[in-house]
Amino acid sequence: MPVNDARSDMELLTRAARAAGEIAMQYSGETAKSWDKPGLGPVTEADLAVNDMLMDMLRGARPDYGWLSEETTDSDDRLGSERLFIIDPIDGTRSFMAGESTWAHSLAIATGGVITAAAIFLPMKDRLYAAGAGLGATKNGAVIRASRQSDLDGARMLAAKPVYEARNWRDGVVPAVRRSYRPSLAYRLSLVAEGRYDAMLTLRKSWEWDIAAGDLILREAGAITSDRKGAPLRFNNPHPQVDGVIAAAPGLHGGLSRSLAFWPD
Repeated sequence: MPVNDARSDMELLTRAARAAGEIAMQYSGETAKSWDKPGLGPVTEADLAVNDMLMDMLRGARPDYGWLSEETTDSDDRLGSERLFIIDPIDGTRSFMAGESTWAHSLAIATGGVITAAAIFLPMKDRLYAAGAGLGATKNGAVIRASRQSDLDGARMLAAKPVYEARNWRDGVVPAVRRSYRPSLAYRLSLVAEGRYDAMLTLRKSWEWDIAAGDLILREAGAITSDRKGAPLRFNNPHPQVDGVIAAAPGLHGGLSRSLAFWPD
């Protein structure tokens, strides 16, 4: 993808992410109407309002791009699209509903199954992460880089508690990492991209809209991403999930991957 196209797409996504924040902040998370979507968890009226605005803005600007969003009924029509929006209107809806600050808007564009433009915005923290293919990654306009950590012992890792069950690790040996967690998967990925943490690991099937933007921001920041078995992440799949995510500093990804029970011998 030409750099100029990636830049234009990235700029569109950053504008849209900030506009999404303006919409979401009009709602009080604790009083916003909410309900459960089977298999996907809670959704609020704010999620839908943001989704509607993004669809109008983004598809209005790029009518030939396909569309995949957590809050839009999926269609096989997107599978024939060379370029595709992948959108999570609010990632961390439970955090939003609780009135917390760690929810995010996650916006990405995939070209031929690879993410080429991305933006993640946390309105309540005023943190805007962005990346374009070949353009590097930024936080509020400043260049960010992944950490240089290479030793798994003592590495700062973002993961949910079930990840640390012995059955997930080779020979049952759980590494001596420093454990942390954030409810938004997009935010976790961004924190690794900016070097505040060394790795992020989820072993569950992951929806594309949760991880698409973070994938590019990480790679452009110098980190390495893969599924839990080390395969490159690909997007616009018929069923829009990937097999877990390993995201880590370049000197750490291999050692972390090989420590998992799922890693091929």
